[in-house]
Amino acid sequence: MVEVKNLSFSYGERPVLSDISFRAEEGELLSVLGSNGVGKSTLFRCMLGLLPGYSGQVLIAGQDIENLSARKLARLAAYIPQTSSPAFNYSVEDIVLMGCSSELGVFSSPGRAELARVDWALEKIGIAGLKKRCFHHLSGGERQLVIIARALAQNARVLMLDEPTASLDFGNQMLILSQIKALAAEGYTVIQTTHNPEQSYMFSDRILAIKDGRVLAQGSPRQVISQETLSLLYGADIRLSSLFGDRVRVCTPAFLADK
Repeated sequence: MVEVKNLSFSYGERPVLSDISFRAEEGELLSVLGSNGVGKSTLFRCMLGLLPGYSGQVLIAGQDIENLSARKLARLAAYIPQTSSPAFNYSVEDIVLMGCSSELGVFSSPGRAELARVDWALEKIGIAGLKKRCFHHLSGGERQLVIIARALAQNARVLMLDEPTASLDFGNQMLILSQIKALAAEGYTVIQTTHNPEQSYMFSDRILAIKDGRVLAQGSPRQVISQETLSLLYGADIRLSSLFGDRVRVCTPAFLADK
């Protein structure tokens, strides 16, 4: 569903991404792992057509995004930001309804089909009870679920999430990740950036690790989440412990693990 080929990007004379290549298949949750400033968000901006000065190719559903209008690209891929705070205190229904805008004309108004799609998206994410609530009055976890529902209302089959659990408590992190995993299981192609290797191991189908703007490793969670790879990725001496028959891997600084 998504293929990135030899993508490179620079801000002026400063290279940020170099020769990035990977695939994300239909029904797959791919986590992009790396430290601060390695280019994860820049990669997303390139893939969304927001930074057109890259070299290489980004293909979504077999189509090169350079040949797509913003409206056509929005029908293929939806973006879920780390945080969202609209200027006005819209209702949840109105926020999710905004996801239908790519299929409406300039002077068109939402009709029954769009309102039905809002109800469908809210039901699918399990937040139909929030429909008439004001967005600014929601908790952080509820807001993130609303933004995911807005992406579903967009009707795109590729979902790109930038650190979807950032600043959330543990319970809300598990709630969001479980919903994302369920969407992948239903056939969506889901790509998320994250700083958490332990959560990546538990929930991802594949992991792409980026260091200094290059691919350090990619593959299954068991291949990528290793002591050697994580120590290189974060520039720290890391130890890994396996729990529950290796269904969970826990990262520990070496100075604690070796005591």
